[in-house]
Amino acid sequence: MRLLVTRCSATYDGRLSSTLSEAVRLVMVKADGCVAIHADVGAYKPLNWMNAPNSLTDEGDRWVVTNPKGERLVIELHEVLEDVSYELDTDRGLTLDGVESELQALLAEHPAHLEVGLTCVQREFRTDLGPVDLLCRDPDGGAVAVEVKRIGEIDGVEQLTRYLERLQRDPLLAPVRGLFAATTVRPQARVLAESRGIGWVEVDLGVLRGEEEPHPRLF
Repeated sequence: MRLLVTRCSATYDGRLSSTLSEAVRLVMVKADGCVAIHADVGAYKPLNWMNAPNSLTDEGDRWVVTNPKGERLVIELHEVLEDVSYELDTDRGLTLDGVESELQALLAEHPAHLEVGLTCVQREFRTDLGPVDLLCRDPDGGAVAVEVKRIGEIDGVEQLTRYLERLQRDPLLAPVRGLFAATTVRPQARVLAESRGIGWVEVDLGVLRGEEEPHPRLF
């Protein structure tokens, strides 16, 4: 990993356009090619970033990062205060309490925690855009697609929206309802889900594990 503490500014052109004013920030370049610009706030989310695959052209005081989609991030390095590189382990090697795989497995076994009368038909139900975490049926026989996240953000709602669009094309399933499940669903994700007719549920992991008495968490 290469780390730069630098007074920099940046512009991004792609799906949207943005400008980052000049200030001292941390620029990270990871082994897989990801480039991220961080401020001294927040635990993880960068101000600007480009995920791999991409290419970085180092012009000295100007970096140009482009990807196959035509997105372009230009970083102007006005003053470099620190420039170091380290060999880091690329294995994630991290197991989190309540990660999505555990939530998915527990909800598949206990779908009634999502909605009364719900039954799980299949885990990882394939679509041509990727697998839906759970395909369920409600008491009326209607199909329900469930996307499970540890923390429910807007991008998870967007992901479920894309899956629903594909599932609605299957005459054996349509009409299909969407349900977004997470231990915490962010307010913005709630608003977006509701605007698209998608239900959301905050899941209590302790209840799912049988560690606590259940209490209503369905919205």
